[in-house]
Amino acid sequence: MLVTGASSGIGSAIALAAARAGADVAITYRANAGGADEVRRAIGELGRRAAVFQLDLADLASIRDFASAARRALGRLDVWINNAGADILTGDAASLSRVEKLDLLIAVDLRGTMLASWHAAEILAAQDEGGAIINMSWDHVLTGMAGENPELYSAVKGGVLAFSKSLARSVAPRVRVNVIAPGFIETSFGAAADDAWRRAVIESTPLRRWGTPDDVAGAAVFLASPAAAFLTGHTILVGGGVVM
Repeated sequence: MLVTGASSGIGSAIALAAARAGADVAITYRANAGGADEVRRAIGELGRRAAVFQLDLADLASIRDFASAARRALGRLDVWINNAGADILTGDAASLSRVEKLDLLIAVDLRGTMLASWHAAEILAAQDEGGAIINMSWDHVLTGMAGENPELYSAVKGGVLAFSKSLARSVAPRVRVNVIAPGFIETSFGAAADDAWRRAVIESTPLRRWGTPDDVAGAAVFLASPAAAFLTGHTILVGGGVVM
């Protein structure tokens, strides 16, 4: 299995859940080399092989190079999970202009997911047993949410959702393509939210809590597994029922 953006948060949870389920895992990071190495060590402690690569999703050559290296390290790739995304909510990127945020999200979340998906489909389709691609969207693309950042995420993550459905038709039956659309998840954004906002999220969620990275990881492991062998073009909403 390959998981992009797996040095922390949802990506690291997916990588570790996959290892617990018996997978060898290749993970990528952009800047957090220390976090990626911690995930690698944790996968090793679970008795599985792990390989770590730095990846620039904006560069097709970088995608091709690391994919070849990941296959050499693990022997083969059966599942490719495009989890990496730009963070415009915390850190330095939170102070970018609206257009700068849009450009960043398009480059990483949309264009990067498309480039990686196309290359993954080529690799997986050439294998005897095919494989699976899982892309990350956002549950609120189905209903909308007011605000500048939600507008940006809706446009880009909505693009990922629509692209993935078309790709699923293009690469079937050799490759399955499915989508996970998380909602309010306890990542760095959730941890930094003020108490009033955190309470408002809980009150608006039928399951009455924030989601965790492990909640998303459970959906990813299911979609990657033989239990989901007859699912393609499907979207799993992991948001506690806020969007149904």
